[in-house]
Amino acid sequence: MSVNQENLLNDLLVMLFNEILDVEQKALITGTFKEISINDMHIIDAIGIGEPKNMSTVAGEMAVTVGTLTTAINNLVKKGYVSRVRSAQDKRVVLLSLTDKGLSAYEKHAAFHQKMVSTVMEGLDGQEMEVLAHALEKLRGYFKVL
Repeated sequence: MSVNQENLLNDLLVMLFNEILDVEQKALITGTFKEISINDMHIIDAIGIGEPKNMSTVAGEMAVTVGTLTTAINNLVKKGYVSRVRSAQDKRVVLLSLTDKGLSAYEKHAAFHQKMVSTVMEGLDGQEMEVLAHALEKLRGYFKVL
């Protein structure tokens, strides 16, 4: 790969990352949800709508320490997005689940991502979609080992 290709790839990755964050911020952190950050929205997404999750599971999904997650969860509980309950089986375990307000935020975030994916797919044929998916899988693999 030439220096020009490396520079182009670097520029594209940086711009794409920043543009996705900017678009996500503008689309999600408005109106009802202006009091939370994109990071908060991703924590809400990690908690999800299934069974309540313990702090360690959510921290693992977010790739943060339980201590770091605790600070963010405290704020989300105060703002009414997340509820905390002790496990019936083990009182030492704290389980997290979304409140109705948290569920609304989760659904808005999911709809944003669905629209983003649909928009990207609109301009691609089947082969281009396969190439893009393969390239993104490789890119994700690279970031997972960092």
